[in-house]
Parts: sequence; structure tokens; C-alpha cells
Amino acid sequence: MTQTLKHKKVGLALGGGGAKGLVHIGIIKALENAGISIDYIAGTSMGALVGGVYAATKDITTLESMVSEIKRDDVFPLLELLKRKDGSFFRGQTLTERLRKQLGDIKVQDCLIPFTAIATDEGSGEETRINKGDLVDAIRASIALPIIFAPVEFEGKMLVDGGLSNPVPANVVKEIGADYIIAVDVSSRQLIPNDSVKEIKDFYSILDRTISVIEYQLAKKNLLKNSDIVLRPPVFSYDWLNFSKAPELIKIGEEEVELSLRKIRQGTGYKKPDQTFAEKFIDFILNKPS
Repeated sequence: MTQTLKHKKVGLALGGGGAKGLVHIGIIKALENAGISIDYIAGTSMGALVGGVYAATKDITTLESMVSEIKRDDVFPLLELLKRKDGSFFRGQTLTERLRKQLGDIKVQDCLIPFTAIATDEGSGEETRINKGDLVDAIRASIALPIIFAPVEFEGKMLVDGGLSNPVPANVVKEIGADYIIAVDVSSRQLIPNDSVKEIKDFYSILDRTISVIEYQLAKKNLLKNSDIVLRPPVFSYDWLNFSKAPELIKIGEEEVELSLRKIRQGTGYKKPDQTFAEKFIDFILNKPS
């Protein structure tokens, strides 16, 4: 039976978090499987990478394959570290080459889903919204964490990681046209006092914890004011270099949507597809989300 109800325009606001941001892929997969269309995407850092690739291709399978092949050395290659002389550790060239191979020279404004990447103006500290120009450059700017990666020159500005100005851009996706905003925040659960304290082993662990604190503080008011639902996948035990854990993280994202699917359907107007009486009865007995 064809669905005739009017749906709200769904916007997805995807936060940063390094490898923890791979949960975004699971979020998108679960929404797709539930028949819920994504009409707008805004992303910061890893959220810009996942969101940008999906917005350009609407191909979650290829995206999943691509990120599953990313390794720590693709993000932090030793040869780049040895060559840097500008105060940063890495240039991000290896990751850029992977993105370029996948996306070519596609422009942000030509994405199949309207997309905005969030970066931060290195000079002023202000949020910069990238909704036009080269998509790969936009993603690179959004993930350019200071000290770790060199800033990216983009349309006359030197840009760094968007997490420093807008970690989970719920307000952005709302302003570009979404009626129902699903925000994905991987920082907040890192700070729940009752959780076991993550062991700090090295520089990267300290940086991971510091970034989580900054993003949590910056994001909380924005999320409260501009989101219809905030998904906070339980990724406390992962750090931002756990790219080898991609399958686990993607699965966590899928499960997080399942837990909130009833609320998302109610808020967006997307109803569960027609079922047989037996299927309805089983769902009722198992109290599965609809």
C-alpha cells in the first residue's frame, strides 16, 4: 500500500569524534532500512566525512566499505610526520587521496542531499559553513584538528576543525530547511560520572579526552535548543583512533537508532510499513519499536 501521509523533512546533524564518528554510518544504515529519508545533512569533522560522502553518493554500502579500509596510518602516516615543518604533525594527504579517489571533483552544491560541512576560521575562531566548492577540500577543512593537521586554505580563509566552533551542528541543519532534526553526539557519554574512567595511556588519549570535554561543553546548549532527538551512542570504551573497530562502531550506531525508532517515526510521520496480522502480533508480544 502506497504511503500518502506527509513526512517532515529530516535533517541529520553529525558530530565529530574521530573513529567514534563511524557510528554515523550505522545511524544512516538504520534510518535507510526503516524507510526514513534523509533530506539534509550538516557535519563536523568525522561527521563531515561520513555525511559528505553519503550526501554525494547516497550509497551507504560503498561508504561502509571505504571507511572499513581506513587504518590509523592513513590518518597519521609516519612519513608525513617526518616531513612536517609548519608546526603541525600531519598534512592529511593520505586520507585526502582516499577521498579524492571516491569522490573525484564533486562540488558541495552538487551533492544528492543538501550538505553543509562545518569548519572553524583559524584567524577569528568563528564557525565557517561550507556549502559550496570542492567537497573533498570541505571535508579536509572540517577535520583539520589544530597541531595534529595543518590548516586548510579554502576560499581565502585558513580553516581548522569544526569541532572547535560547532561540534554537533543541529542549528545549521535546522536553518537550511529541516523540520525534524536528528543530532548524533558521540562526546556526551564520555563525561558521565558513573562510567568507568578511561585509562590515559599516551598523548592521543589525553587529546581524545580533551576534545570530548570541549565538544561536550560547546554542543550541549545547541543540542537542547535545536534538536528534536539526540542520539548518544555508547562509545565510551573506544578512542578516536579505533578505526580497526569500524564494524563494531557501525553496529552500535544501528542499535542506537533501533532504540529510538518509535520516537523518530512519531516525530517524522514515517509509519512502519504495512504488516500481516501475524507480524503485528509478534511485534506486540515482543514490544518491538515501531
